[in-house]
Amino acid sequence: MTSTTSPSALDTAAVVESIADLVAENYVFPDVARELAALLRSRSAGGGYGAGSAEELAEAVTADLRSVNGDLHLALKHHEAPVPTERGAAVLAAMRRDFEASLGGVPRVELLDRGVAVLEIGPKMFPLDWAAQPLAAALSLVAPARALILDLRRNTGGDPGTVAFVCGYLLDGRTHLNTLLSRQGQVAEQSWTPPFVPGARFGGGKPLYVLTSGNTFSAGEELAYDLQQLGRAEIVGEATRGGAHPREGWTVHPHLELSVPVARAVNPVSGTNWEGTGVQPDVRCDAAAALDRALSLAVARLA
Repeated sequence: MTSTTSPSALDTAAVVESIADLVAENYVFPDVARELAALLRSRSAGGGYGAGSAEELAEAVTADLRSVNGDLHLALKHHEAPVPTERGAAVLAAMRRDFEASLGGVPRVELLDRGVAVLEIGPKMFPLDWAAQPLAAALSLVAPARALILDLRRNTGGDPGTVAFVCGYLLDGRTHLNTLLSRQGQVAEQSWTPPFVPGARFGGGKPLYVLTSGNTFSAGEELAYDLQQLGRAEIVGEATRGGAHPREGWTVHPHLELSVPVARAVNPVSGTNWEGTGVQPDVRCDAAAALDRALSLAVARLA
């Protein structure tokens, strides 16, 4: 794939300098932020980014951004079509297209054997003001099931507020899920299940299984991790990708969006998060076999 932006329209040095400034000012770990900014400037001054396309620059800068601590939320993303200039607007525009193509983020609801339901949430945890209605409908529909399999194998992230909303249907009572710390180490935000959810709850007592894959990422991982740490769900499948830091996005060129983590998550049970390690399954198997494995576990438990 080639960029729609010609090399002559790309001021590589200026773009890299703006990226270095944004990383230095916003990345959640200040020491790493300074190291990365210095690396980008050194590579740029030495001609390390050449005079290629916007897409080639995105690949090269992303590799350098991840070279220090492997943070998968650090990235320079290339967009084939021009992206909005407002902060965070590029990723929202892409998510909206996915939302409209996935029945609002609930592409599958099905009743399987012995009263076991499967509910897939994906490909994103879409913003709650978009997703509340389809999620509430789907979660209410599966509420009478004897056991529930939550499929997150294709979920690649999204809104932590939507994670809390979903957990509200799967837990009894208001529950602390996560704390976000700023780059200064201060509490920036806490995540709790809502005191009220529309529709019927599946509740906190019936068997719950969560399917994961090596593609499950970010907010999709948080949902699996929160439920696992609370002892509410059994994770079945593969270890997830390992991205725990919430990010924000800046448009640094008409076809380039910079993604920078601005906080770190701390789970109230584990005291840490899944960054770099991924969510480790309780029952490890290939992602393709995870649904059948979870169904067999559910049927055996119900018997």
